[in-house]
Amino acid sequence: MVPNKKEIDVIGIGNAIVDVLANTSENFLESHSLIKGSMTLINEQKANLLYEQNIHSLQTSGGSAANTISGIAQLGGNASFIGRVKKDNLGNIFTNDICSTGANFDVPPIDKGPSTARCFIYVTPDAERTMCTFLGSSVYLEANDLDISLIKKSKVLYLEGYLWDNEEAKKAFLLAAKVCKNAGGKVALSLSDFLCIERHRESFLDLVENNIDILFANESEIISLYQTETLDAAKEKVKGKCEIAILTLGERGSIITTKDNEYYINPYNLGETIDTTGAGDLYASGFLYGFTSNKDLKTCGEIASICAGHIVTVLGPRTKTSLELLIKENIINF
Repeated sequence: MVPNKKEIDVIGIGNAIVDVLANTSENFLESHSLIKGSMTLINEQKANLLYEQNIHSLQTSGGSAANTISGIAQLGGNASFIGRVKKDNLGNIFTNDICSTGANFDVPPIDKGPSTARCFIYVTPDAERTMCTFLGSSVYLEANDLDISLIKKSKVLYLEGYLWDNEEAKKAFLLAAKVCKNAGGKVALSLSDFLCIERHRESFLDLVENNIDILFANESEIISLYQTETLDAAKEKVKGKCEIAILTLGERGSIITTKDNEYYINPYNLGETIDTTGAGDLYASGFLYGFTSNKDLKTCGEIASICAGHIVTVLGPRTKTSLELLIKENIINF
């Protein structure tokens, strides 16, 4: 069970990124040598060039953990985010946007170094997304950026696997996890990307077994983590390694597994899929909102599935639809 007396439901730590979303064609991807459906890291020069070409794009605060925290705030939860931005125009966009969702973000921007991170998300007509990411100032997160008092007050600490690439950020992660656990909270992790797992498999395995209570992973990520041939084999390996493992399967729904129980969660089709950006992030929003509201795991999964099923019907990871109302309309006796 999650601790009830904590002031903050969830505090997230991750890359503070401005998402720049644009509908595009297959030809555009080919002209820029982009592999459809992939995420490519780019330098600042390339980022500036792409930014100049996205005049009619949608700009929003992004990054996996930031999207999840914003979703929790939109659901009515008390949520905070820790991440790094620079004192520049994109930093202002990130700060104003995430705070507009009701989430708390007050980490001071840095004055020197690379500009605020941005992720170009190109959505083709089949709703597939292809990403180019300049990590910028976001990777310079360190232990000094942590608000220890907030972490102690949080029911759940939510960590984004993407930050595991940076040694100082990794130290900040481990410190935050220790503080949260010592204060009686739970620690959740999103594995983020199978390529990230390939780079850090052994340390991720250690992290999951020794520091994580709640694990979020999609099918390819959990198979990559445990190097199995099938989802079922990976699912068996993760059982007992952490308290709860949530495995998302896209349009096939999701599975919530514990050491002794397993729940299959049906997908919610709430309209035409036009963009999958933020689907996994908003799934985590719904689950953690339910979890910190002391709902049973099956209900947590249903809330998560509704949030994911809705967000794919809009462009980007934000919605003007009330997520609270959406949950109440789809779950009886919520």
